[in-house]
Amino acid sequence: MQARFNFGKAAPDAYKAVAALEQYVQESGLDKRFIHLIKLRASQINGCAYCVDMHSKEARHHGLSEQWINLMCVWRESPVYDARERALLGWVDAVTKIAETGAPDADYEALKAHFSEEEMTKITVAIGTINIWNRLAVGFRSQHPIDAPQKAA
Repeated sequence: MQARFNFGKAAPDAYKAVAALEQYVQESGLDKRFIHLIKLRASQINGCAYCVDMHSKEARHHGLSEQWINLMCVWRESPVYDARERALLGWVDAVTKIAETGAPDADYEALKAHFSEEEMTKITVAIGTINIWNRLAVGFRSQHPIDAPQKAA
């Protein structure tokens, strides 16, 4: 796979607009753990290797466990996520696949049980933002860096 082109260089004003939205998300007051969850889960759903690589590394850097990161792709089958995280994961799945799901009432009600209307709005903006990044990265085949191989213990 090869990158198609650098979208940031091709349209710097578009890149700046998405980056400004990203800055809003980062400064929105949402718990950083939830931002990591949103970014990683949406990126998994969208098949964005660039973003999965970046956001799993960021989550690890911010102290989230390997188990928490690794089991996110099968979150429904794992007890590692608390009730708030599970409600959020359900909403990320529903909104990221909105054409398929229609954002079901059950997922909305689960989210509403744990978050205020303000938080739900900010969460949904964060989901939309990572979906924009995923579409840019997947659409233009952004390439994640390859880590140096680790030696077996």
